[in-house]
Amino acid sequence: MARLFWIALGAAAGVYAVRKVGKAAEAYTPAGVAHGLSDFGEGLRELADAIREGMAEREDELRLALGIDTGTAEDVEAGRLDPEAARRLLDDPTGRFDSRAR
Repeated sequence: MARLFWIALGAAAGVYAVRKVGKAAEAYTPAGVAHGLSDFGEGLRELADAIREGMAEREDELRLALGIDTGTAEDVEAGRLDPEAARRLLDDPTGRFDSRAR
């Protein structure tokens, strides 16, 4: 019974090792490299989209604070733009705009 256990364990370890080696070898084939590069490209696109979205949001906040764009009634009602928040935004342009912080 103990021999059967060790044989089964050895077979399972062998199958696991062969699959791992196969995956590693596949990663270095032209198709595997292309797949890895496409995944990397998708990640870069997602990062660029997130950065653009943050830049646009920050630009909108600064434009409202500087008075370049006028705020809508919705902005005033929601408390997004009040004079104190605009001053804080101008004093600390690298910080996040939060009209609730005092």
